[in-house]
Amino acid sequence: MYERKVNYYETDAMAIVHHSNYIRWFEEARMDYMDKLGVPYKELEDIGIISPTTEVNCKYKSMVRFGDTILIDMSILEYNGIKLTIGYTITDKATGEIRSEGCSKHCFLDRSGKFVTLKKSSPKVHEAFENAKNM
Repeated sequence: MYERKVNYYETDAMAIVHHSNYIRWFEEARMDYMDKLGVPYKELEDIGIISPTTEVNCKYKSMVRFGDTILIDMSILEYNGIKLTIGYTITDKATGEIRSEGCSKHCFLDRSGKFVTLKKSSPKVHEAFENAKNM
């Protein structure tokens, strides 16, 4: 679970969070999640693996406002060693109300842009994702 307080600069003139920030929050939560799994994104880059986002979706259910504290729950929806799909649920910490739900899809490439299989190229990372998928 990733916790975050909403900043004023993330809001519009009505003090409601601009929709683009939810996608940023997904990424923040994903980086935190990977750290907690023991596979920081920086380590992937250090061994020559990149993981671009290939798709992102967000369904807005209710407004988030300046000063709110949100919780982002994540889970691995799909993982096959080459592609990864992560699901997100953003809830209001105080009320438990779901604010949004979404997912992001990623793949794993080497620096030349060719697909890599984590099972072969980084067994440690593969094992961490496999274990998380089964949680």
